[in-house]
Amino acid sequence: MARVKRGTKRRARRKKYLRGQKAFSSPRASSTNPHKKPPIARIVTAKRDRRVKKREYRKLWIQRVGAAARNNGLTYGQLIHGLKVAGVALDRKVLADIAVEDAATSRL
Repeated sequence: MARVKRGTKRRARRKKYLRGQKAFSSPRASSTNPHKKPPIARIVTAKRDRRVKKREYRKLWIQRVGAAARNNGLTYGQLIHGLKVAGVALDRKVLADIAVEDAATSRL
């Protein structure tokens, strides 16, 4: 088996991490050993926060739909159950948009 030295791969990987270091000031920006840690942490927190954002928006939509349902004498659960039984295929995002935009005209 041939010997592989990984020169270009190693250099490319290090350059990728160093590009993420530009926001940091000296020793962290230029030292060779801890150059991976902040960009990796940034990637991890970005992924986590994308999930959290989805969760927060879903909670907001449910609150808005629930408030509109209570204004019309229903609970949130009764409304969702009634929509499923009726075969209405609207998701919570659309229902929340209807509840906010057409609050005076729509009866959820």
